[in-house]
Amino acid sequence: MARTFSVEVLTPERVLFSSDQVVSLTVPAWEGSLGIMAFHAPLVAALRTGVITIKLANGDEERIATTGGFMEVADNRAVILCDIAELDHEIDVERARRALQRALDRLRNFQDPTIDRERARRAKERAMARLKAAGAI
Repeated sequence: MARTFSVEVLTPERVLFSSDQVVSLTVPAWEGSLGIMAFHAPLVAALRTGVITIKLANGDEERIATTGGFMEVADNRAVILCDIAELDHEIDVERARRALQRALDRLRNFQDPTIDRERARRAKERAMARLKAAGAI
């Protein structure tokens, strides 16, 4: 039997994910991808835009697109607080593709001084995370 731990993913609106049958967790931390397994040492980490991957004891895998947040690991439990997060099956893939294309178009337009390049870069990151979580890229 696999060693498991509990994971909760929370947004201001809802409990997005909760299970005590998690085998492994991978999160997009600011320093790079961070993997967590049962009985991990306590830690707190800031998260960036990306995909949270949760592997369950029954073999299922959940992917969650996030725009960042924080994670705390202690007492064989991980709690992830996200500003915005979406489960893979909730993502509108076509909408994410359109958002990615708009962001890329804005980033390619070097002549227009009215374009906020940082905002376009963040929009591209969000769209890419959503598409990766949904398995579309």
